[in-house]
Amino acid sequence: MDVRLHLKQIAFLCFISLLLTPCGLACGPGRGYGKRRHPKKLTPLAYKQFIPNVAEKTLGASGKYEGKITRNSERFKELIPNYNPDIIFKDEENTNADRLMTKVWTPCRCKDKLNSLAISVMNQWPGVKLRVTEGWDEDGHHFEESLHYEGRAVDITTSDRDKSKYGMLSRLAVEAGFDWVYYESKAHIHCSVKAENSVAAKSGGCFPGSGTVTLADGRRKPVKDLKVGDRVLAADEEGNVLLSDFIMFMDHDPTTKRQFIVIETSEPFTKLTLTAAHLVFVGNASASSGITATFASNVKLGDTVLVSEGTSKTLKSVTVKRIYTEEHEGSYAPVTAHGTIIVDQVLASCYAVIESHKWAHWAFAPVRLSHKLMTWLSPARDSNVTFQEDGIHWYSNMLFHIGSWLLDRDAFHPLGISHLS
Repeated sequence: MDVRLHLKQIAFLCFISLLLTPCGLACGPGRGYGKRRHPKKLTPLAYKQFIPNVAEKTLGASGKYEGKITRNSERFKELIPNYNPDIIFKDEENTNADRLMTKVWTPCRCKDKLNSLAISVMNQWPGVKLRVTEGWDEDGHHFEESLHYEGRAVDITTSDRDKSKYGMLSRLAVEAGFDWVYYESKAHIHCSVKAENSVAAKSGGCFPGSGTVTLADGRRKPVKDLKVGDRVLAADEEGNVLLSDFIMFMDHDPTTKRQFIVIETSEPFTKLTLTAAHLVFVGNASASSGITATFASNVKLGDTVLVSEGTSKTLKSVTVKRIYTEEHEGSYAPVTAHGTIIVDQVLASCYAVIESHKWAHWAFAPVRLSHKLMTWLSPARDSNVTFQEDGIHWYSNMLFHIGSWLLDRDAFHPLGISHLS
């Protein structure tokens, strides 16, 4: 009997390995499987071509417009000047507006991409510099909802204004990491980057490593120290507190600095810290409509979040009294078997990307099934073994790319391309 059970376990392990290994190799870090890749040849973009081949303000490119930034607005602090001597700024308004661009907290996305491109331009054409003809727009020169109004877009040329170079300049911008590049006109190339919410969404949303969870024995443990085999406080669909298995980290990044939203309550005092695109539950756990999930960036003063108190098996609806931002080093996105987790006594979802906890939880059904099978096959596994290395888990990375493709396929309208930038 023991022999048959052992053979059955081996068979199941082989099946799971065959099922998951190709995906892990394809999506995980490193070169992946197959032959060694040769350096790719850079191909100039054609006139009116854009990469990626979707509309600018869709998830797979630079994302939706989030509102105009003016010098008097609170968001003006999100802009940072670029004084790189290797870049020429046209600055026809003589206000340094073209030097201002979104820092998107850290790293400074638009600024860093532009600085990287400046180096590529000098390497490609010695003696030639990158030239910015338009950056942040404060005068309303662009169409409504242009990303120039947020400091997330730049129009560029080369310093010698040689139009024959613009196709290759577009390609260099793609290689520099801009989220959307468009060979828009004979006069310039248009480039843009994602907003903070979109960047956070790609990694699934996170908590700082200092956030704490409650284990089965009542002890508190930092999120960063979670191990497969830990059971932590979570909640079911009705808002009842329960213990749930920790399965994996969607993102495990101990070094990168990020901006986090802090949602603070009083009576009792709690403080949940998470990224803007992470889902958090709001509403009244005892109401007939139940609880709903929304992005942390959507939570407002006066909203209610759900708090766990002591050994109570129910959640308490507590009013949000203060919301602010903090920068933390390190970010972690834990996933439990129930798709929920109580961090710093506040109930949150394990998911992000789409504002639907239900659909996100459904998308991770294969991960939960794999976890159950592995638990059944190896019930005595060491709980001190970390489930994954640093970085975004290959499964969540795959889901992001599939979701981006589906959303952008529906959102793209080729007839509207002349109005995209």
